[in-house]
Amino acid sequence: MADTQVDEKQAARAERRAARLARQIGSFAQKHGGAEGQIAYIGQKGARIVLVGQDGGWGDLVAPDHAIARSAVEKAGITVHEDFDGEFAAKVKTGPYEWTRMAGIQLGGPKNT
Repeated sequence: MADTQVDEKQAARAERRAARLARQIGSFAQKHGGAEGQIAYIGQKGARIVLVGQDGGWGDLVAPDHAIARSAVEKAGITVHEDFDGEFAAKVKTGPYEWTRMAGIQLGGPKNT
């Protein structure tokens, strides 16, 4: 009996997390004229949902596990890619800020501290 209550509480918590992530994805999509995504496993930390807007803007969210991430993108109704490569990766637009952050100290960009 107690195990059933714990399972129900965990399921309800997972559902709330997925719904909150779905709202955040929807907000991103609205701001960027639509969105597509990709889910990547990041170990014990969970799963990363990478979002790319139709305008080339991008961002990410972290879900506690892959199932919650999958539920969130399904609720948000976005297209999900298996890999972050090819045509999907080419949609990302980066600017000077991203290039200096990626290059960091090597090109005299801001330090990653």
